[in-house]
Amino acid sequence: MQNFVGVGVFRGRVIAPIRHMPPALAEPPAGEKLASSTPPETAAATIKAAGTSVKVTFLERAARAEGAGKEVLEATALMATDPMLIKAAIKLVNAGTSPERAVWEAGETVAQMLRNLGGMMAERSHDVLDVRSRIVAVLRGVPAPEIPDAAEPFILVAEDLAPADTATLDPTKVIALVTAGGGPQSHTAIIARSLGLPAVVAAAGISALTDGELVFVDGAAGVVRTEPGAAERSAVSAWEEQSSLLTTFDGTGQLADGTLLPLLANVGGAKDAQEAAMANAQGVGLLRTEFCFLGNSTEPSHEDQVAAYQGVFEAFPGKKVVVRTLDAGADKPLPFLTDSTEPNPALGVRGYRTDLTTPGVLARQLAAIAAAAATTEAQVWVMAPMISTASEAADFAALCTAAGLRVPGVMVEVPSAALTARHILDQVEFASLGTNDLTQYAMAADRQLGPLATLNDPWQPAVLALVQATVEGAIAQAKHSASLETSLPKPVGVCGEAAADPALAVVLAGLGVSTLSMTPRALPAVAAVLRTVTLAQAQVLAQRAVGAPSAAAARELVRAGLPALADLGL
Repeated sequence: MQNFVGVGVFRGRVIAPIRHMPPALAEPPAGEKLASSTPPETAAATIKAAGTSVKVTFLERAARAEGAGKEVLEATALMATDPMLIKAAIKLVNAGTSPERAVWEAGETVAQMLRNLGGMMAERSHDVLDVRSRIVAVLRGVPAPEIPDAAEPFILVAEDLAPADTATLDPTKVIALVTAGGGPQSHTAIIARSLGLPAVVAAAGISALTDGELVFVDGAAGVVRTEPGAAERSAVSAWEEQSSLLTTFDGTGQLADGTLLPLLANVGGAKDAQEAAMANAQGVGLLRTEFCFLGNSTEPSHEDQVAAYQGVFEAFPGKKVVVRTLDAGADKPLPFLTDSTEPNPALGVRGYRTDLTTPGVLARQLAAIAAAAATTEAQVWVMAPMISTASEAADFAALCTAAGLRVPGVMVEVPSAALTARHILDQVEFASLGTNDLTQYAMAADRQLGPLATLNDPWQPAVLALVQATVEGAIAQAKHSASLETSLPKPVGVCGEAAADPALAVVLAGLGVSTLSMTPRALPAVAAVLRTVTLAQAQVLAQRAVGAPSAAAARELVRAGLPALADLGL
């Protein structure tokens, strides 16, 4: 029996045979030359056509996908026709290199450039290499490696998975994911959560297992075990019985003492919103508006944006829908808004900052949001990503006011925003903690990289201290605001992946957050655990976590104080 320990990213226990991702496409021979009978301009046109073909394939898959998968596919589609990649390949063709070899070498050049940038951009190098292989496959007239098919359900094992692989997999066939690389906030992890698949990432050595080998996966514990026996089968049976208790959410998030804590949904479009409403989400805590922009080479029209937002707002009449304005840049570049040659995009012009370099896009988006809101009964709130200072918050609030949007807010993703929350909340009406980016910026750890998975953990006491600082900033702002007759603080919610962890949700409640927003699949489990603790108990557990010496210690201390987790198989 072999035991592999990685990072568990979504709960669940299964036993099934493994299937490995097929090997990558073979590299074209070094030095392969352009056929003497083929003019360079013909070869260049062939490369452009192959890139367009791959882009179309990605967009077709995106049209069938939803939520996080849809966004990932649309972002990756842009890479297939990225001028940097295509121009580099054409330059090599003009020098006498074959189209296949030219694309291969150009892809490696672009990928290496991204690796040198580090951070989130280094992770994008994997996506570039996947796109490169797909373009070469089109040029060769052969299929690109895809997720294997099998008659029985299986556990997919890979060194890492490209967005195109994870975004469209069939959860009736692939019942768990295990990768040697990746981190708890990687594309694989995020999509596993959205699909409700047990998943373990950063499981070193897992690729050595044999295809067809039977293994046990515990997605909560981050464990993969070969030769499963009676104990593992009993654990699977217990999980199946316990998980049947966590299939529905009644639409009211609250603690055991009746303290209300609304549970909202993160969505990426109208289809997601409809499913969230069916799951009884109490509103939308994060509408990712990138779904309206990704996959486009030009800014969407006012009419297109209005129609897209209306589809979401209509799913939640009379309920809160928090809209995040366009979060372009870093791992979500847009050709009409971001600079692909920026030296360090993760710390560069992204989110709200794009309004500094390309003014007008944000104002037009706010106008479209306001127009869509005016036609529905949703309570529309709007927040800007990557706000770092109170002056930025004030400028954003002014733009919202000009558009007729009355509830402006900010995302707290940058540590400076958490530490100056009092002053920022003087300018806006609410804050929402994006714990995915907040964690990687606080810990200086790329959320996509497997070797940094233990650092990039929202249980890190430093991250929890920033959450606490944000809430305390809201309380201080209320106490010192002459415009308020009461000392009630402005709302501080959480919309990062941390909210979907039932144990961490208790900690966040104890730290004083006012709402939690998550993938709809997490609502039943989070609601069930919250109802087992009072606010006072949650506050005690929260302080234990903040005062812990490590993320592992914080998690262990809190879980020890929540016997309901074991009762519910969590």
